[in-house]
Formats: sequence, structure tokens, C-alpha cells
Amino acid sequence: MKEFDYVIIGGGCAGLSLAYELEINDKLKSKTLAIIERREEYKRDKTWSFWKVFPHNFDDCVKKNWENFSINIPNKSNHLNCKKYPYQSIDSGLFYEKVNNKIKLNKNIFFFKDLKEINLNNTFIFNSIPSIKKSHENLWQHFCGIEIETQNKIFDEEIFNLMDFDCDQRDSVHFFYTLPYSKNKALIETTWLSKMNDDTQKDYDFQLKDYIESNLKIKDYKITYREEGAIPLFYPFFKKEKNKINIGTAGGMTRLSTGYTFINIQEHCKYIRENIDSISKIDRYEISKKYQYLDEVFLRVLKKHPKIMPDIFFKMFKASPKTVIKFLSNKSNIFEDLSIILKMPKWIFIKALFY
Repeated sequence: MKEFDYVIIGGGCAGLSLAYELEINDKLKSKTLAIIERREEYKRDKTWSFWKVFPHNFDDCVKKNWENFSINIPNKSNHLNCKKYPYQSIDSGLFYEKVNNKIKLNKNIFFFKDLKEINLNNTFIFNSIPSIKKSHENLWQHFCGIEIETQNKIFDEEIFNLMDFDCDQRDSVHFFYTLPYSKNKALIETTWLSKMNDDTQKDYDFQLKDYIESNLKIKDYKITYREEGAIPLFYPFFKKEKNKINIGTAGGMTRLSTGYTFINIQEHCKYIRENIDSISKIDRYEISKKYQYLDEVFLRVLKKHPKIMPDIFFKMFKASPKTVIKFLSNKSNIFEDLSIILKMPKWIFIKALFY
């Protein structure tokens, strides 16, 4: 069996982002890379959205940019501007096509379906498959989104709705999310933050139909695309191993309070690329301990007091939008952190320090 200098386990967002980062920076000219991926074909299966707080490699895969957004709770709405840090939505189909078209030009890069097909004795492994130990106490962000087309021009394509909590909460935290790509096309998603211990919250098709018809007042539409998924709001099991680095969700690149992962993956890939020549000796890259701690406290409150979370999210965005975006994207300073923290119900969060 053939040996490789590097092996990437999992050819999804994290694995392909790393392969692309290494390839475009000429780090694979004299090195061999194997990518282990079981899928038979690459096609659109996800939508990755985030605030653009720094440049990345995939602007040409962005389906839409927005500079305005809103957040809603029953009887209240807040409209905000994000011109400095626009919100972007990446079409995974375009992403897969771009990366694969680039890396297939390098004859040192190979795809395999199974690790058993290659020799791992003298290779460095980048693993993107998380090791998750299931627990009934773990929180998940689980969701289902559909892209719809309408005959009439219904949507305001200049503003997206980040969170609409005007919906049935079912003793958890539930909101809808609307990304209008044009005046007659939008992605609408039902999103839950819950322990996901049963399937009672997974009647997604009913939820989406009811929201579109009752809240958005749209009766005539067709569904052109559907996606479903679950993001762990806890860190996967981590074990330090020689000649191995975990990437993506497996590497702790998901921000637990938000589920945002894509932009953190890009920063991690850049860090790996910059240190690839001494890869076996570098320090582990991780989201700042400050955010890990704040997220832990935030999720304790969410577990204990799900009913007040819509109001907490709404109050958070009463701070400067630029400040909130930087905070949610791991780019805030201590003064910006404080401006967010001071918007929270103090006694509830103080008690959460001791749960």
C-alpha cells in the first residue's frame, strides 16, 4: 500500500478547505496528500453563513452578501446594519466545484474511500471526523432549511432575518432564519437549540410550512432545495496523538454559543499552512479560552432558562452591531465583551457561574 506525507480524513468543508489552502500556497508541490472521503459525488448539501470579519479564499462561492439584518421576538423587531462586516452565505456546491477543480490539477493529491487502502506508518494525519460521546445532557443546534421560489416578488433582498423567535418554543429555544437571495427566492430555516433527546422537535416540514404560510403570509411557492443537520454545542472528545491534528468541528472550530464554524476553519487552515514545515511541533490551535469560558456560562443559562433566551438574544443586539458581530466571531476586545455582558440579566448569569 502506498504511503503519503499527509492524509486528510474527511473531504468535507474542513478537509477540502485545508487541501485548498495548502495547494494554492504551493505546499504540496513536493508532498503527497491522500483525502479519505466516502461520498460518491460532490453536490450542494449545505449552506455555510457567517460574518466576514477577515478575508477568505471563497468569495467567488458566496451566493449573497447582506449589509442589513433583523432580529425578532413577539411584538418587537430590531433592524441593524452590518456594512463593516457583511453577512455571507456560501453555496457548498460552488465550494466543492472550486476546490476539486483546483486540487485535481495536482498529481500528488489522491482520493480514497477508506483508510485501509493506504499505509499510515509515516504520515501526518489531519482528521475532520469528530468523536462524539452521546449524552442526554448535551445541547445541539439542529435545523432544517428549504429554499423556496415564489411567483411574485415578495422578499426584500437587502435585509436578512437572523432570528425570529415569534414561534412555538416547546420548552426549548426555537427560531426561524430567512436569507432572501432575490425578490422571489429565499432560504428559510427552522432552528432549535435543545438536548435533542427525542424526535418531537423534528417535524421540520410542518414547522416550515406553518411559518411560511402563517408568519410570512406566502401561500404560493415551490421548494427547490432542502437541507437538514445537527451541530454539537459541545466539544468532541479530544485525545492528543502523535502526528495527528483534528480540524473542523473535530478540532473545536465550532463556536458553541452560535454554531458558526466556517470562518474558524479558514483561520485554522491558514495557521496549519503557515506552520506546515514544522507541523509535528506546533501548539494546538483553538478558539480563545475567553470565548470558551463565556460560551460555557451562556449555555448553562440556556439549559436552565430556555424561556428567557429569546429576550436575552434580543437584548444582546441592543449593543452596537459591530461589537456584537465581533463578539460572535471571536474578534472582540475586553471592552466590547463587557458591553455585551452588561446587556445580560446579571443575577441569572452570576448564578450560572456556580451551576
